[in-house]
Amino acid sequence: MKATQIIFIGGFLGAGKTTLLWEASQRLIKKGLHTGLITNDQAPELVDTVLLSQKGLKVAEVSGSCFCCNFNGLTDAIGRVSAEAVTDVIIAEPVGSCTDLSATILQPLKKYWNSELTVAPLSVLADPARLLPVLDGTNAGLHNDAAYIFHKQLEESEIILITKTDTLPPDAVTALVERTRQAFPFATVLPVNAATGTGVDEWLDEVLTRTDAGTRIVDVDYDVYAHGEAVLGWLNGTVELKSEAGDWDAFTYDLLTDLANRFDTAGYAVGHVKAILENGNRYVVGNLTGKRDTLSLRESAGTGNQAKLTLNARVETSPEKLDSLVRDALHVSTRNRYDSVISAWRCLQPGRPNPTYRFTSVEK
Repeated sequence: MKATQIIFIGGFLGAGKTTLLWEASQRLIKKGLHTGLITNDQAPELVDTVLLSQKGLKVAEVSGSCFCCNFNGLTDAIGRVSAEAVTDVIIAEPVGSCTDLSATILQPLKKYWNSELTVAPLSVLADPARLLPVLDGTNAGLHNDAAYIFHKQLEESEIILITKTDTLPPDAVTALVERTRQAFPFATVLPVNAATGTGVDEWLDEVLTRTDAGTRIVDVDYDVYAHGEAVLGWLNGTVELKSEAGDWDAFTYDLLTDLANRFDTAGYAVGHVKAILENGNRYVVGNLTGKRDTLSLRESAGTGNQAKLTLNARVETSPEKLDSLVRDALHVSTRNRYDSVISAWRCLQPGRPNPTYRFTSVEK
């Protein structure tokens, strides 16, 4: 029986992994390939899962811990996306603050699942807004230990995808690709814009034909790694909304704008804030990947009487402060205009990574 190809797409928070999952899956499906997706987060109520499910894709979620710390959860998810029919390709999106994927995920899959799976080269996405400062030797506006995680993600990758290439002039993209190749000579460096589809086919050609997955294991200081995750407060919540005639796009924009202004005023670095507001089969998606000027919205939820908001925030502050700030912004956005009921709400600080496996040598 032909083995299923599994592709891991890593990269720091806000790099554009979910957009690439969607674009790549559409291209694979058009090729006649049965495709499944696996999302991952430290808590349930994940925007990525809601969004990809809204688009009619076969999605399994591993929540409550990262892939590396819940390897059995990952393999269970592989089974779920393949339950209905043999799956040709699975694309899996690890938590954005995770690294050491070669040692903790790729090597054990190569050893224990080599008859069922063919592991593709590890792809890591890099947003130019974070990549350029890191190449210049700074922390890209992040805590030094969070920036350490981003650097380690790049260091262990087989393929580095420079995303959001529309934010730079063409000659600047070319220069950034060359700088990245020099800094990480073991990686293939490709520019890609998942929003427009530019470069996606070239990347798929690489991961579907190459077999050099997990070719090296990097040294990771788990004390620094753990603190780099712990400086972020994580919030996942779902809110049911009612209004006589709610303008759901405007509501989402106003809420995220308020949150962005509050984070900027407080000096809290944003890893990523995502929101999806569903009005039946219509939805609007909002993203904040840094300061206020990184806010973007796409799609449209239109107007209506009821909607469901799913919100994920990863911000450099304590869970208690993040919880208070988001609840207050939500109260201001709904006051006197919307009835709101919180149906799920978790705010936490990630615990120390404790991988199920950590290989010290590369499996052939």
